[in-house]
Amino acid sequence: MTTRERLHRIVDELPEEELDAALQAIEGRADDPMIRRLDDAPLDDEEISPEEEAAVQEARDEVAAGAPRVSQDEIKREFGVE
Repeated sequence: MTTRERLHRIVDELPEEELDAALQAIEGRADDPMIRRLDDAPLDDEEISPEEEAAVQEARDEVAAGAPRVSQDEIKREFGVE
């Protein structure tokens, strides 16, 4: 599926009340200098420290060992974010 097709599908599935906000987000994006700078920024401009790498590996090991996972929705509910 092409990017254009995916966008069409997403827009077609949006509830009516979200269409104006989606249009504003898409149209405003091109004019926002901060968005342009972020779009042009390198994907990763810092090296990962040994401590960060160790934390990532620890999390991967926990997942591999079957540690319980928490969904993003559960975290949002816990912190009252919607």
